[in-house]
Amino acid sequence: MFEAHFQTFEDPEAGVALGARLSALREELARRKLTGFVVPRADQQQNEYVAPSEERLAWLTGFTGSAGLAVVLVHQAAVFVDGRYTLQAAKQVDTSAWAIESLVEPPPERWLEAHLQARDRLGFDPWLHTSSAVERLQAACAKAGAELIAVDSNPIDAVWHERPAPPLGAISIHGAEFSGESEVAKLGRIHDEFGRLKADALVLSDSHAVAWTFNIRGADVSHTPLPLSYALVPKDGRPTVFIDARKLSNSARDHLEQTADVAEPSALAPALQALAQSGASIALDSATAADALTRLIKEAGGKPLRGADPVALLKAVKNEVEIAGTRTAHQRDAVALARFLAFIDAEAPKGALTEIDAVEALESFRRDTGALKDVSFPTISGTGPNGAIVHYRVTRKSNRRIQPGDLLLIDSGAQYQDGTTDVTRTIAVGEPTAEMRDRFTRVLRGHIAIARAVFPDGTTGAQLDTLARQFLWQAGIDFEHGTGHGVGSYLSVHEGPARISKLGTTPLKRGMILSNEPGYYKTDAFGIRIENLELVVEKRIEGAEKPMNGFETLTFAPIDRRLIDLAMLSQKELAWLNAYHARARELVRPHLDGPTQLWLDQATAPLKH
Repeated sequence: MFEAHFQTFEDPEAGVALGARLSALREELARRKLTGFVVPRADQQQNEYVAPSEERLAWLTGFTGSAGLAVVLVHQAAVFVDGRYTLQAAKQVDTSAWAIESLVEPPPERWLEAHLQARDRLGFDPWLHTSSAVERLQAACAKAGAELIAVDSNPIDAVWHERPAPPLGAISIHGAEFSGESEVAKLGRIHDEFGRLKADALVLSDSHAVAWTFNIRGADVSHTPLPLSYALVPKDGRPTVFIDARKLSNSARDHLEQTADVAEPSALAPALQALAQSGASIALDSATAADALTRLIKEAGGKPLRGADPVALLKAVKNEVEIAGTRTAHQRDAVALARFLAFIDAEAPKGALTEIDAVEALESFRRDTGALKDVSFPTISGTGPNGAIVHYRVTRKSNRRIQPGDLLLIDSGAQYQDGTTDVTRTIAVGEPTAEMRDRFTRVLRGHIAIARAVFPDGTTGAQLDTLARQFLWQAGIDFEHGTGHGVGSYLSVHEGPARISKLGTTPLKRGMILSNEPGYYKTDAFGIRIENLELVVEKRIEGAEKPMNGFETLTFAPIDRRLIDLAMLSQKELAWLNAYHARARELVRPHLDGPTQLWLDQATAPLKH
C-alpha cells in the first residue's frame, strides 16, 4: 500500500546460523588462550545507533535492541538486557544456548563473579568499552580470581566473514540558518571550559559533539545524521578533526578547514601519543571515550582526565534559531500526524491494516511534507500484546493485524533539517475496555502533571519523575523506563545529559528539549504511552523568590478522547487538555483537506465533565 523508505521489517537471523557463530567464537577464543569474552552492544564511541559493521551483539546472539551485552564463557553464555527489552530478548535469543539476564539490577558483573573460575582469562576489546566499564569488569574478575585481558583485535571480527565495510556517509554543512552559532563562537565557549577542566587538550570522542561544534552532519548510521569522527581541541592552537577524507566534498573540507586541521582517523592515536609524551593532561568524555584512549595516553606518559564532555551540556541548551527551527519542524510534523491519525481511524476498524501498514503510512505522510530527511528511530507500531513490548520493532514474522478491541501504540519521529521530532500516541480501535480507559487516564494525568510542572532553577529530572508516576502508583502499577530524554537539533533523538528519570541528575536549563512519555504495559494484552516533546522555558510567577521554569509543549497531535475516563480528570487537567487540543486545531487545521479538517474538529472537540 505504502512504500517504506527508511525502515525494513526483516526478521533477525536465528537458529543454526547463530549456533554456528557461537561455536566459531568459542574456537577462536580457545586459539587465543581466552576462556571468555565480553561483547557489548557498542561501537568505538558508544553510539545508540551503530553502523552494520559494528552490530557484533546482534550478529552473535540475534538480539537487536539498542542496549545490551553478552558474555561468552567455555560452558555458559548470557545476554544481558534492561527492562525495555526483556520480552524482545526472550523472542529473539536461543534460550537453549544463552541465559537472559539483567543489565541493571543485578548488573552483569555479579553474574561474572558467580560464573568465572579462578585463573580464567576473560577477554575484552578496549575500543568498545569505556574505562569505567572496564574497571567494573576488572573488579569482578579480581573477586573470582580471574584475569581481564585487553585484546589487540576483536575475535568476533575474525569469525564474522561477511562483516560489512565501515560506512562512508557524505558530510554536509549545517548552515547558520539552522545552527544559529558559528564554529568560532562554539570553540570559544569550549575554550572557556578549559579552566574548569584543568586540561591541556580535550578529546571529542562523541561524534555528536564533533557535529555540533563544527556545524556538520553526516550519514554514517541509521536515523541520526551522524558523521563518525573525532576531534582534538588543544588549549592553545587549532583543533584537529579526525575523519575519513572520502566523506568530504571540496566544500565540506573547506568548511572544516576554516577552523580546524583535518586528518584521517588513524592519525588520532599518534597525535594523542605526541601530546601525552610532553606530560599533557588530556580531558576525555567518561561516557563515550574508549578505554583504549585512556590506556594510550597513560602509556605515553600523559594524564587522562575522565569526566563529563563539556560539549554535551552546551549542545543540550538550544539557541533561539534552533528553538524556532524545532517549533517549525513540530508544526510540519503535526500535519503529517493528523493525516495519519485520521487515516487510522478510517481504516483500522475494517480489520485489514497491519502494524507494518501503519509504519509505512506514517512515513509516507511525513515524506509528503517534502522535508523529511529520515525517521529519527525505527517506528514502534504495536497492536494488542505487541504494544506491551516497550521497544517493540515489527518484523514480517511478528506483524499483527490491527483489530477492533485493540489498542495501537505508535511511537515515531522524524529528522528534519530544522529539528528532530519524537511522538507517541495510543489509539483505540473499536470500543476500549474499562481497564484500558482507567490505565490510559492515569498515564494522561501523569503526562499533564509534567507538562504543567513549575520548578525552580537547579531542579533535576529525578525530582520531576515522580509527577509522571503518581497516579499509576496509586493503583499499584508503574512503568519500567524513564519518563523523558533529551532531544537534539537535527541530531540524536536521545540526547544527554538531562533526562526525566529516577537517574536524572542534571539540572534542567532553559532551552533544553525533553520528552514527556509516561506509559503502562500489560504483558500479553496492551501497551499505553503518551509522548510529547517539551521545551524548558522561564515561568514568571508574581512574588516568586527564585527564578522559575516550566515547559512549553512542542508536539501537537490529538490525544485519543475515547480512551479518557472524564470522571478521573480534575478541572485543571481537563482545562489543560482542551487548551492543548484547541492549539493543535489552530496550528494544523489550515494545512489539511476538508475531510481531514472534519476529523480534526471531532478529535479535538472540547470535553466537559
